[in-house]
Amino acid sequence: MDELQRKSVEEFKNSEKSNIAVLLDDIRSMSNVGSVFRSSDAFNVEKIFLCGITSTPPHREIEKTALGATESVTWEYHEDALVLLNILKAEGWTPLAIEQVDNSLMLQDFLPEPNKKYVLILGNEVFGVKEELINLSDTVLEIPQFGTKHSLNIAVTAGIVLWDITQKNMKSY
Repeated sequence: MDELQRKSVEEFKNSEKSNIAVLLDDIRSMSNVGSVFRSSDAFNVEKIFLCGITSTPPHREIEKTALGATESVTWEYHEDALVLLNILKAEGWTPLAIEQVDNSLMLQDFLPEPNKKYVLILGNEVFGVKEELINLSDTVLEIPQFGTKHSLNIAVTAGIVLWDITQKNMKSY
């Protein structure tokens, strides 16, 4: 870790975070949850909100893919994502649903504002982001896809969107 110049868990927890949080609603796969923790650590996410049926740490299946990121990334559990999202909006967070819908904005066309706080909403692996959460979102982002499949795994989606917004934020300063 010293050679890679990585932060310790304590240094990470005390470091300034990005302007991004992640909300996982009704995620069935604990591997997906763990992967999102790991990507959230990599991109210095402020917090992960776990909602509905989404499993919470500590759990062996989450840790298999999180590789310790459940210790570094701050998280909270909330039963109802809709109630939580209303609270987050009142606190100044800008919700961005990640979903394929009419009038979605392609990810490459999204330009984050440097001083805005964004919460990325990822939904159930089968049913996607709930319509009520989409309706509360300021923007719905879509990752362009060019193959025969029409969806990406939520862990992959989270990594792509976190990287895209992070690198755009780095360029805007």
